[in-house]
Amino acid sequence: MRIHIVKRESCPIWKRLLYYLAAVAAALALGAVLLMAIGVDPVAYYWRMFTMGMVGNRIAYRAFENYLKVFVPLVVTAVALSLAFRMRFWNIGGEGQFILGAVAAAAVAFQAGPVLPQPVTLILMCLAGMLAAGLYGVLVAALKVKFGTNETLLTLMLNYVALYFLTFLAETKAGWNFFLDETSARPIFASFSSLASFPGIPIGKFSLNVCVILAFVIGALVFFYLKYTKHGYEIAVVGDSVGTARYAGMKVGKIVLRTVFLSACLIGLAAAFKVGTAGILSAAITDDVGWTGIIVAWLAKLNTAAIFLVSALIGVLQYGSTAAAATFAQVDSSFADMLQGAILFLVLAADFFTRFRVVSSGKGGKSNGNG
Repeated sequence: MRIHIVKRESCPIWKRLLYYLAAVAAALALGAVLLMAIGVDPVAYYWRMFTMGMVGNRIAYRAFENYLKVFVPLVVTAVALSLAFRMRFWNIGGEGQFILGAVAAAAVAFQAGPVLPQPVTLILMCLAGMLAAGLYGVLVAALKVKFGTNETLLTLMLNYVALYFLTFLAETKAGWNFFLDETSARPIFASFSSLASFPGIPIGKFSLNVCVILAFVIGALVFFYLKYTKHGYEIAVVGDSVGTARYAGMKVGKIVLRTVFLSACLIGLAAAFKVGTAGILSAAITDDVGWTGIIVAWLAKLNTAAIFLVSALIGVLQYGSTAAAATFAQVDSSFADMLQGAILFLVLAADFFTRFRVVSSGKGGKSNGNG
């Protein structure tokens, strides 16, 4: 008997949802078994996780504010990555581009913050983050256009170049390194929150950070750009077939450079939002949004609106796991990471079965479709 994997012609929406729900349920069941093994009530843990610790909390609005700090960088990064992915340019360098964007934005905050008005400083931070990340990303695009290099490998390697650059800044205490706190005996990053910080819009006790509004504006602009502009149409054509795009007279190299630059610029903008809200650099400034954003973009099928929904759910999972781990002493952050990984892996597996089916064939060539 032979096993074949065949692409499905279509999969009903209800069946897709059923696959996804089954994948999440299987991951939660696996987590429940592990929780019971270490003496933790899985129902209590999951309740704390999915409510993000807000039920019965007098300062629940603070928890929601912190959740939004997780949501904004993730959704903007995922939207940015979807631009390149639509063109079948596999930008795996979100982490590195985010790091350089954060460093550039922080540099502007330290240098321009003391002498310029805060709104001007924030705008310059965003522009610096976008430019630094954009140049870092378009470098790979230029090499691909000119020499046909593999963008997946190059963007992946450049992630580590950026990471080690950030580590160098974090561990090098010198007179030129204004990123570090001069008053500390050991090298630690200095805060610039008093110099530049994105403001919040007060709604009662709750403060809605302006970056949340900007994230939705960015999503709307990207949706319009892809659906109703010539550039968006060109991205779709190049993604479907480079040969067709060339036959139609499109300048494929120019389209690749422009789109990758825009994608990386938006990642740099997400970094500026993150560092401008936190008010400080850190070795873990990305919170792995470069990696998670890839998964979010693919789970949403590169649909801009769906990216916002998936990002919101993944944000609940990430922040809720942290809140739950803080309540249950037996459960450390590694369990939260494991649970997130299991859910994401099984959901991706479920997504595979919504697009493909397994077919078994006997010796006589007769096939039986499964799944």
